[in-house]
Amino acid sequence: MADEITDQLLDRFVSVLRPVVPLVSVWAHGSLAGGDYQPGRSDLDLIAVLGRPCTAMEEQQLGAVHESLGGVIPLASKLHCSYPATTELADPVRPHLTWAHEELMRRPVTPVTRRELHDFGLVLYGRPPAGLLPRVTDGQLAEFVVEDLQSFWRPALDHPDRWTRDIWVDLGLLTLARATATLRNGKLITKAEALDVLTELGAPADVVDDIRQRRYSAPGPATEQWISRRADLTLTFLGPAIEQAVTACDRGPNSRPGEPSRSRQ
Repeated sequence: MADEITDQLLDRFVSVLRPVVPLVSVWAHGSLAGGDYQPGRSDLDLIAVLGRPCTAMEEQQLGAVHESLGGVIPLASKLHCSYPATTELADPVRPHLTWAHEELMRRPVTPVTRRELHDFGLVLYGRPPAGLLPRVTDGQLAEFVVEDLQSFWRPALDHPDRWTRDIWVDLGLLTLARATATLRNGKLITKAEALDVLTELGAPADVVDDIRQRRYSAPGPATEQWISRRADLTLTFLGPAIEQAVTACDRGPNSRPGEPSRSRQ
């Protein structure tokens, strides 16, 4: 559930956006929509649907809008928003103008995001996803999840230096758990639920507890010794676990990942 500062930021964002671009809708997905939002820690994942693609001038104005918000409301640094036009929504691989990590880039609205929007997305302004955003089949969702594990997360294991950072440990393990749940039954689960799945899958208990503490409590600073050990534990677990999840899915449409010893947007 959002807090007062988050609500104020979202209201202000919509109000300053309307004069800048041909706004049709603004939707929230991710933790905010899924009921696992942690103020100041969770990202604010938004989709702003436009009546037509942005002009070059409007792209510059959008960047200025986001930078201005960040100067007034520090929480705005957590706000990520993609700007697809209504005519572009049918293509799930088409990249769209996106503000994320305090810069403009282009990236697609993935099948996971599309399923979130249909299942539990929040309408902050305008029309709902139904009628604008094509639905995602279970097969399309599973295909994306497996591809993400194969093409992004598995190669990332070859770069051990990355896994000393909190964000890689958190996203890598939570993505695996959420992918496992999706491949089993087509469901999307929250990060809180993913922590329970990690325990079920046999992930290192100390690492799972570390993620839980940093997301839901106020832990002290980590030692260099723990950071190094956490990276080793994570890599040792994730390699075989990703392999087993992908292999189980490859066996056929009715198979499910068993007990391997998780968006990006």
